[in-house]
Amino acid sequence: MSDDGVGFVGLGIMGQGMASRLLSEGIAGSLERPLVVWNRTPSKCDDLKAAFPDKVVEVKGTAREVVESCGVTYCMLSTPEASRSIFEAEDGILAGVAAGKCIVDCATIRVEDMVRMHDAVAKKGGRFLEAPVSGSKVPAEKGQLVFLCAGSKELFDEVEPTALGAMGKASHFFGEVGFGTKAKLVVNSLMGTMMAAYSEGLSLSQDVGLDPTKMIEVISQSAIASPVYALKGPKMIKGDHAPNFPLKHAHKDMKLASDLAREIGAEYSVMNAAEKIFRNSMEDEVLNVADKDFSAIFEGVKKESPKK
Repeated sequence: MSDDGVGFVGLGIMGQGMASRLLSEGIAGSLERPLVVWNRTPSKCDDLKAAFPDKVVEVKGTAREVVESCGVTYCMLSTPEASRSIFEAEDGILAGVAAGKCIVDCATIRVEDMVRMHDAVAKKGGRFLEAPVSGSKVPAEKGQLVFLCAGSKELFDEVEPTALGAMGKASHFFGEVGFGTKAKLVVNSLMGTMMAAYSEGLSLSQDVGLDPTKMIEVISQSAIASPVYALKGPKMIKGDHAPNFPLKHAHKDMKLASDLAREIGAEYSVMNAAEKIFRNSMEDEVLNVADKDFSAIFEGVKKESPKK
């Protein structure tokens, strides 16, 4: 096998949609450029292959084999722990890196972890692009993600009009590794504080006898209108928290953002309060919403209501 394949490691909620876009948009899946995949749960690879019977999808037994088979490998792993484990494993991502190999890591992890991976890849003669994304399940499926990139500008220029263009609606380059992650944490910390505030607003509406459906309409017509509010509001009041962006992952990002702020000596009270709301909801064993959508913090907020 040559290294003409396009690699993808991690086919979870986000990775499945992103890999599908590489296939549907013709970036990978041909005899000349197969999509080469690996996932910790092998059935996810089989599902992807079955969804594209007319495309060439090769399933490998290890992440190392994916990297060895491809010029560029995209990685989308859910947590810092999973990312580090799969990167450093004996048959992991780094084990497959050699001179000329390229890694594009799309996870949201700690800045220092992203820098460490970059340095390890560069030491073996490879190129590394940090590329966390803004967006969740549906944007991933529709190719509407926003990539926040840093690292190899040369690699960015190569993949931005092709693979990143197929998976996203916009890509930004921030310079040296670490700044893509910093940008992502700013975005997700803001999204988290918005969701916390929205949950409290809808809960207050219900508590004082207002029709929450009417209030969602009012909010949509006001200066505080937001696509997130419009998408999540109707589902929240129905108790529909089917996961697009799991609460546990949203909390992880909120915690990383709070930690980043503390590292520079800042204490942002709004961000920290929102992080606490996420944490309390996620850890509530009665609610059991850690694996549900991050909108499920609404259930935690309602639980504190005097009219619960």
